[in-house]
Amino acid sequence: MPTSPITAAPELLADALRPLLLRLSRRLRQEAQKAGVSALDALILGQIHRNPGVGVCELADAERLSRPTMSGHVKRLEAAGWVARADHAEDGRRSGLAVTPAGDARIEDIRRLRNDWLSSRLTQLSEAERDQIAQAAPALLKLLSLDA
Repeated sequence: MPTSPITAAPELLADALRPLLLRLSRRLRQEAQKAGVSALDALILGQIHRNPGVGVCELADAERLSRPTMSGHVKRLEAAGWVARADHAEDGRRSGLAVTPAGDARIEDIRRLRNDWLSSRLTQLSEAERDQIAQAAPALLKLLSLDA
């Protein structure tokens, strides 16, 4: 199968993908906001859910935010009742973070809203178009992992 000029040149592919991915990301962020959560708070809540016991400093480093900024977000999530601090298992001077049952419910709300929005759009595509997207998913995930 011949390669198209866009896929052959990374610069052209980047120029074609960037606006599409930004628009898709923006729409998914808007769905999170319908659940009453900012995009960044949803991201942080998800990080804590995937990494129970993580500390504020590790979260800040992972998300490339300043520690005071991350601390403010964590305090807001705590005040909402979505995150709680717990003593660190190995270092009594530190505390780790965990998602509360209310936070788990909020994560599920966000996931449902985002999936519903995306699913409603995917059903409007042909099976061949959905197959193309499914085939691209592993490469897009790899693209994200290259940043680590």
